[in-house]
Amino acid sequence: MPALPTPLPLQTFASAGVAIAYFDVGEGEPILCIHGFASSAHVNWVYPGWVETLTKAGRRVIALDNRGHGASEKLYDPAAYHTTVMAEDARGLMDHLGLETADVLGYSMGARITAFLALRHPARVRSAVLGGLGIKLVDGVGLPETIADALEAPSLDEVTDPQGRMFRAFANQTRSDRAALAACIRGSRNLMTAEEVGEIRCPTLVAVGTKDQIAGEPEPLAALIPKGEALDIPDRDHMPAVGDKVFKAGVVQFLSRRP
Repeated sequence: MPALPTPLPLQTFASAGVAIAYFDVGEGEPILCIHGFASSAHVNWVYPGWVETLTKAGRRVIALDNRGHGASEKLYDPAAYHTTVMAEDARGLMDHLGLETADVLGYSMGARITAFLALRHPARVRSAVLGGLGIKLVDGVGLPETIADALEAPSLDEVTDPQGRMFRAFANQTRSDRAALAACIRGSRNLMTAEEVGEIRCPTLVAVGTKDQIAGEPEPLAALIPKGEALDIPDRDHMPAVGDKVFKAGVVQFLSRRP
């Protein structure tokens, strides 16, 4: 098994009083990367090779640990994890770094945050990539709240729900604060209306694995976005799609076409 890339040094800033960790590497046009539920900036973007791919493509890569995740501050009130609140963390990081605008790449929960950021602060998002999130941004949420029960169970052996087992095992693997993650899943499963999605004006790529049972189909969501387009990630379920070469190549190509 190949060794994981060396972890990148993290910095922190305060977002409305909450300590948020991030890294900032490379040179060129900035791309802000927002990871998925129970993951972190390193697990989602460094270890699967995204930082290497994007820096080789001439990009400055910025990624944060969402609140409750990684090295960022842990909170235990579900209201602290509303998607609009986490979108403000992303905007706050851009303010902290003096970035007026950036391309934004999100995966799963991070894609939901990206969509809310693009809706609420359209001038800040030059283009958006919604990975691992399709029409369930509008219809059906995606991750079930029963995942919180799985995270709070005494042990993995007591979790019988398949999705719950997957995320509990992932949280164990990443040594996450499971109580913070349980609050996050209860607070962050926020929907957009079709009309709100239609107000996202930036070029947007919606990329979902063809075997993904969590995200929902990409094509119906892309069709609601005026400059939306869909990308199928062949033969990939939700988690394996993260580092897929088709996904990476599609994102690099999409960014190269951005006005």
